[in-house]
Amino acid sequence: MMDIAIDIASWVLLALGGVNLLIGGIGVLRMPDLYTRMHAASLTDSMGAILVILGIMLQAGLSLATVKLGVILVFLLLTSPTAANALAASALLAGVTPRTGQSLHLSDSEARE
Repeated sequence: MMDIAIDIASWVLLALGGVNLLIGGIGVLRMPDLYTRMHAASLTDSMGAILVILGIMLQAGLSLATVKLGVILVFLLLTSPTAANALAASALLAGVTPRTGQSLHLSDSEARE
């Protein structure tokens, strides 16, 4: 009975992680500029990775593989936000300005391009 509960919990985590990553991918395609795309990608990447790795950890049980997955998870949680911050800072230094206010919505002529 416990094995079935662990399987269900892990598949729920894997499915939620996959949906989260899919939504993030759609968000990257739909957002208008670099900064909003990075926001969509970095948030869903972190949460999707957490959910997927936790689901795999439940499937692996108590083993060396679980420890390795935990180390990978910590590494991802430390490097992903750092990389997003470094990318945003370098884009700002390169002169890429974020869109503000009404410019976030595409006009009809911009949408056709």
